[in-house]
Amino acid sequence: MVLTGAEIVIACLEEQGIDTVFGYPGGAILNIYDALYKNGKIRHILTSHEQGASHAADGYARATGKVGVCFATSGPGATNLVTGIATAYMDSVPMVAITCNVGNSLLGKDSFQEVDIAGITMPVTKYNFIVKDVNNLAKVVRRAFKIARSGRPGPVLIDITKDATSDSAEYIQEKPEEISPNNDTIRQEDLELAVRMINESEKPMIFVGGGAIASGASEELLEFAEKINAPVCDSLMGKGAFSGEHSLYAGMLGMHGTKYANLGVTNCDLLITIGARFSDRVFGNASRFAEKAKVLQIDVDPAEINKNIITSASIIGDVKEVLKKLNPLLKEKKHEEWTAFIDSLKARFPLKYKEEGLTGPYIVEEIYKATRGDAIICTEVGQHQMWAAQYYKYSRPRTFLTSGGLGTMGYGLGAAMGAKLAMPEKTVINIAGDGCFRMNMNELATAARYHIPVVEVVINNHVLGMVRQWQTLFYGGRYSATILDDQADFVKVAEALGCRGIRVTKKEEVASALKEAFAYGGPVLLDCQIDCDDKVFPMVPAGAAIEEAFDQDDLKEEK
Repeated sequence: MVLTGAEIVIACLEEQGIDTVFGYPGGAILNIYDALYKNGKIRHILTSHEQGASHAADGYARATGKVGVCFATSGPGATNLVTGIATAYMDSVPMVAITCNVGNSLLGKDSFQEVDIAGITMPVTKYNFIVKDVNNLAKVVRRAFKIARSGRPGPVLIDITKDATSDSAEYIQEKPEEISPNNDTIRQEDLELAVRMINESEKPMIFVGGGAIASGASEELLEFAEKINAPVCDSLMGKGAFSGEHSLYAGMLGMHGTKYANLGVTNCDLLITIGARFSDRVFGNASRFAEKAKVLQIDVDPAEINKNIITSASIIGDVKEVLKKLNPLLKEKKHEEWTAFIDSLKARFPLKYKEEGLTGPYIVEEIYKATRGDAIICTEVGQHQMWAAQYYKYSRPRTFLTSGGLGTMGYGLGAAMGAKLAMPEKTVINIAGDGCFRMNMNELATAARYHIPVVEVVINNHVLGMVRQWQTLFYGGRYSATILDDQADFVKVAEALGCRGIRVTKKEEVASALKEAFAYGGPVLLDCQIDCDDKVFPMVPAGAAIEEAFDQDDLKEEK
């Protein structure tokens, strides 16, 4: 059949099983919005800002494993997507961003709202396309979805000239191509070497990252860890890949990881890294990271091998497929002395916080109790993010959505809306700091307009908490531009934007406020007032070895 380019875009989205799109219209993309209106089958969520649309598409993708989709018009509409695209790129999230540009005859002439969005996003996309000919449009859209989903997932941008959306071409419906994990890179000799290393190890430690979640490898990971009887630590992106309630779980690794995870990696003789990329926030000082250990890395992306940490051996391939092949080759192991040592570290260095007054960790623990660990937790970036990682136990994958690689303040509320729309049966909570909430608080209006019952918990310390923590510890208490001493009232803001607002100032009020929020049935904001000098511990100073993690007790001893 003959369709316009705009109609072809919508038809291709239907082919791909897309049921929800997040976006904001404008002149260049009007033809696609008109085709979307006529189609009537794909739900469109009009966000308050294009960045909110990109984060919502990201949250939808992280919560489901499907491809998230967002729309924006040319010029500033397209550039407003860039932060969300970069966020998805750093965390390997499958997303397709569709923008439209001026017509072919106006390209390169500084036309109204013209920008080279493909050039701008080239460093932060897995691939991007410029479509000037309607005859290429269906092929490009299908290819974009395949690229976003295959191998190491990531965002893809399609920029379409306006005349390519109004011109017509023959459209023939196609079934989406099945994407199977590529096993060609999994070599038998690599598997055999890994088996020898694991069998010879007396102190193995597993470090798991977001790649295990992306590949759906949680069951295989559990079998692997239990079979070789190895403690498991995770990265921020790996939370939920291995249950935080399991006896072998040793917490998060790195700058704000547990002391027992950091000391476990420091003392292990084999570090098995599964779907993790060795971020600088994980390894601290690369020359002193896991000095006593051989490193075995399993990852789908060969570019991650030996990039930051030199490995002793590696297996390239989809994590789930690698573990499927590896598990039957392994012997049952018991490392009673080693696991007892890790347990002793857990007993010696538990996570703890001050008991007096309302604190971030207390709020997170109350959220865990109220949800019984069965919720999707989103966060912004900063102290509250680390507390959410430390004090909530994630037992399943795709239940902790956060900006790990880029560290995007303003990410969480949009992501929470996307996750709730994707998983309406789940309780979805965004944990924010007051600095982050200010970035995209306008998306509360979106949540109210569409009656999206997300719970926004603002841990409000009236400062930029994580930056202030650094200023306190390393900059002599010089609080340059980090004190938020204005008169903003977040409860009134929430109510003005159509949401319920509840202020919490005491520990005794948290449980009842959460109960009220969950029962409300619409979007609710909890403004939780905490002290401005509460800190995230443990902490590793920048550039230090991870075993140098310190906490408040260590600071007291120094004094």
